[in-house]
Amino acid sequence: MKLDEKGPPITAVDVLPLTVPTDEPEADGTLEWTETTMIVVRIHAGGQTGLGYTYSQKGAASIIQDVLAPALQQQDPFAIAALWSMMRRKVRNFGPGGVATMAIAAVDVALWDLKARLFQAPLVTLLGAARTHVPIYGSGGFLTYTHERLHAQLGGWAAEGLRFVKMKIGADLTRERDRIAVARQAIGPDVQLFIDANGALTPREALFFCETLCREHNVSWFEEPVSSENLQGLHHIRKHAPPQLDIAAGEYGFDPVYFRLMLEAESVDVLQADATRCGGYTGFLQVDALCDAFEIPLSAHTAPALHLPVCCAAQKLRHLEYFHDHVRLEKMLFEGFPKLEHGDLVPDLTRPGHGLSLRMEVAERYRV
Repeated sequence: MKLDEKGPPITAVDVLPLTVPTDEPEADGTLEWTETTMIVVRIHAGGQTGLGYTYSQKGAASIIQDVLAPALQQQDPFAIAALWSMMRRKVRNFGPGGVATMAIAAVDVALWDLKARLFQAPLVTLLGAARTHVPIYGSGGFLTYTHERLHAQLGGWAAEGLRFVKMKIGADLTRERDRIAVARQAIGPDVQLFIDANGALTPREALFFCETLCREHNVSWFEEPVSSENLQGLHHIRKHAPPQLDIAAGEYGFDPVYFRLMLEAESVDVLQADATRCGGYTGFLQVDALCDAFEIPLSAHTAPALHLPVCCAAQKLRHLEYFHDHVRLEKMLFEGFPKLEHGDLVPDLTRPGHGLSLRMEVAERYRV
């Protein structure tokens, strides 16, 4: 196909909600879970199929099936910006944040994948590469883990060559002192240790953690010490935290205004964004542009296989979260999970699109 041509019309949109049990119970500082729901979207046009997905709830599948899919019929799949704006308008009365924007995210990713496949090009090339590989950090260390499990998981990532690992923490200082000591012993002195409270602490508690546990064990990243809605609290912690400690938040952002307000409040040293929540690749690149304007690094939240192409294209990217639960699901459900080399994920440029294809025989086991 030629770049100046319209694309073949969209003929069908398939939606598959899947719920997969975790390999063991998981918990962070504010939530517990035993299963993960993925909403898979496939868009068909011109003999090709684009694949997208989000980690959400079944309601996202209903929005795609009942609202977005009918509006996409016979549309030009190359007009992704126009379709993205149209979808935002379609969910106006019951969104556009939350589940509605996660539904848009899955469709947007599928549209970008479809466009690249129609051109028989890797999506990294279509988006325009800023880098050839993406640094990752291992992420897990759930509060449900025994010390032995915590040691094995984080130490295993360090042995694989990862330069950064992250664990979940709660508000119990005594318990977390022991757990963080186990983590540091597992990964050694040269691997950076990240912690994530998922908003479990007050600003006062968070600063006490900064001055004690973070200094004692050389923690270099403190994610959501307080709720990401508490911009003043994040700013206060960032202002008074040790200089070697990055304060990070943003994974629950759904639209550019949210991210702009967080940056204007000087709430974070590193902004996080999740393409499966903030409107897909289109929304993620908008966040990257904001980070560029504010001169703040960007970190991608979870869904590593999905994020890899857009992370290769993002100007301000620092790293990508290699989240245990999503790595397990994506390796199980998709052919083409990217290779890990020396602590980086590397795209396979021999495969068109983002390189993933659904293993239908596996997906059918978990269809809701």
